[in-house]
Amino acid sequence: MEYIADLLKIVLPAGLVIYGMYLTIMSFLQKEREKMLVEIKTQNTQTILPIRLQAGERLCLLLERITPNNLVRRVNDPDYSSRDLYSQLLQEVREEFNHNLSQQVYFTDETWESVRRAVESVITMVNTAMQDMSNESRGIDLAKRIFQLSLEQKNDAIQLALKNVKDEIRLFF
Repeated sequence: MEYIADLLKIVLPAGLVIYGMYLTIMSFLQKEREKMLVEIKTQNTQTILPIRLQAGERLCLLLERITPNNLVRRVNDPDYSSRDLYSQLLQEVREEFNHNLSQQVYFTDETWESVRRAVESVITMVNTAMQDMSNESRGIDLAKRIFQLSLEQKNDAIQLALKNVKDEIRLFF
């Protein structure tokens, strides 16, 4: 019996010391793991932030380029018929959108959806304006109708998308 008591006097404190060391080492390793995660996040932020900012710039440029006013002025040619201008406008909007399609990776689904809706609203506006044209109408007539529809539009999808992109970019600063 005395032997067991002496053994417990030695084993019990040794076990407590070992358990204390285990807790200390686990705490240290957890802090080191958290420190490494913070370093990795910092490195990722330093790498990804400029890319996300560039993606935001590209989306803002896309949205500015497809605003009806900028789009028509950039594409319009006095010699175009309404059909020619219509084709050029649709091609320009689709090329701009397709060129920036990969930027969706850097934005939330809601922001990207607002950009997509803005592009669709421009295409719809151009289609609506073209429906009002006769076969003999000139490109300038189509341009005037597009400007008119643009002014009548109450909820500007392009401005909403621009606001969403800018708001999301501002989250980083």
